[in-house]
Amino acid sequence: MPKYTLKRKSTGEEWDVSVPFDELARLLEDEDITKVLSTPSFASNTVSNLRRAGGEWQDHLNRIKKGSGRNNTIKS
Repeated sequence: MPKYTLKRKSTGEEWDVSVPFDELARLLEDEDITKVLSTPSFASNTVSNLRRAGGEWQDHLNRIKKGSGRNNTIKS
């Protein structure tokens, strides 16, 4: 889910919210709140997809590499 930085114009207070775009639009209907110009970042888990897939998937990839021939370019 995207993370946005918002700013309250009257106080200068800034805070981050992690909301869908629809909810962000509702928050921005308040004229005192504005979105700080930045590239949205994504809050996510830092575990790689390969690790998340598990050991069986890694074993499967190793079998594919082993069976693909001598001069393969497959990396595992």
